[in-house]
Amino acid sequence: MCRRIGEHGLPLVPDGARVLTHCNAGALATGGIGTALAPVYLAAEAGRKVEVYADETRPLLQGSRLTAWELSRAGIPVTVLADNMAASLMRAGRVDLVIVGADRIAANGDVANKIGTYALAVAAHHHGIPFYVAAPASTFDPGTRRGDQIEIEQRHRDEIAATLGRVTAPADVAVYNPAFDVTPAELVTAIVSDRGVHRAPFDFSNPSA
Repeated sequence: MCRRIGEHGLPLVPDGARVLTHCNAGALATGGIGTALAPVYLAAEAGRKVEVYADETRPLLQGSRLTAWELSRAGIPVTVLADNMAASLMRAGRVDLVIVGADRIAANGDVANKIGTYALAVAAHHHGIPFYVAAPASTFDPGTRRGDQIEIEQRHRDEIAATLGRVTAPADVAVYNPAFDVTPAELVTAIVSDRGVHRAPFDFSNPSA
């Protein structure tokens, strides 16, 4: 399944591509070669020059701890950056496309993914950069019409106030820590699944489509 996602997404990753990704959607998070990283792996396998910018992905740092480790082991050039540096990198003209994974995709194409994904989509849209979502068809949720119907988990305050066990905020302050955010379908250039490349207008209301 992951390889099929990679095969469908391969035409989206040209030779010399500089790809920005968020969180981890590689082999460590899935099976096989992953979802968002699958087109990257197949591009490298095809002999294309490709490099990846990996958001560190606060607050749990899956991008720096997992994605960067995985890509470096595979011999693919990877650069880690703080999440709030991505828009500046885009403005500098150093990002050609964004590929992220998804935890759930509503029937209308709204995408729920790791917190910070929405900000990337907004920045990519502003800079005219393609924003792709790579996920298996099992992620499509025909019973959820829109992304605002997806319940977002609020995680423990210590993930923010005591990042990786180190206290970084006063004990008496409130913490906002949603695990995911929802990216509206209008900000998504295409969704790549094991069934193919889906483009707007998205309609995943039929589970067998």
